Amino acid sequence: MAVKSVIKKRKRISFVILLIVCVLWMMPIVWGLATSLKSMSEISDHPIGLIPRNITFENYTSLFERADTPVLRWLFNSFIIATIHTGLYLVIASFAAYAFSVLKFKGRNIIFWLLIGTTMIPAVINLVPLLTMVIDLGWFNSWLALIVPGLGGVFGLFLMRQFFLDVPKDLIESARMDGLGTFGIYFKIILPLSKSAIIVAGLFAFIGNYNDYLWPQIIMAGSEPSRWTLPYGLSTILGTYNYDYGLSMSAAIVSIIPVIIVYFILQNHIIEGVSRTGIK
Repeated sequence: MAVKSVIKKRKRISFVILLIVCVLWMMPIVWGLATSLKSMSEISDHPIGLIPRNITFENYTSLFERADTPVLRWLFNSFIIATIHTGLYLVIASFAAYAFSVLKFKGRNIIFWLLIGTTMIPAVINLVPLLTMVIDLGWFNSWLALIVPGLGGVFGLFLMRQFFLDVPKDLIESARMDGLGTFGIYFKIILPLSKSAIIVAGLFAFIGNYNDYLWPQIIMAGSEPSRWTLPYGLSTILGTYNYDYGLSMSAAIVSIIPVIIVYFILQNHIIEGVSRTGIK
């Protein structure tokens, strides 16, 4: 009984700690949403209140009606670019993870850990050589420059490789004895058993590309506003209309809606993928 009471007490303490962290994490989002629903005069009131006295959607209306801020177009651009990037990334990373987990070749582990070691290199160091390569390829002001460079990321590779290692070796050997080749095992055994890990890797790739700000700002600086991504476009709103906090907050809230929708749709797969990958 004493052991059970200790376990229950620890669970309660863990729940309280997680609840506090959740509230602290949600506060900026709640504050931004409340500010976006206030008029400019109410935002300027002192002391500032969290709950709007008179809810208004004028900030959202103004955001979508401005000719110089095509938010819906930016949202569409970011979604398309992130989706294409994610699809290509999953193909490349899953093939690499399959090679590093199932196939046997000389130097496999050394090459894998060298790749993992590249995560310790700050991304900003690669900006100048990457920009030079993009210019040489003629991709400057092109969406290709926003899609291709991130395809070499190793986080998804690591995540899927750890998941693929949990696939029973007996199952793979049985498939080989039944006549399945390398690609047959990949498509008919590995992929069907690893949907959760692939979805988690895809979500991280999607969010990383969707939220990227610095690289699109460099690449798309000379292009038409209609070709900008959402983070870059929102930065111009914050710079041009930085006195209008309601407009800025409404733009920020609009930017997080697609990610929240994707998360709620895939949350069960995300939890399963992260938990099963972390078992080892």
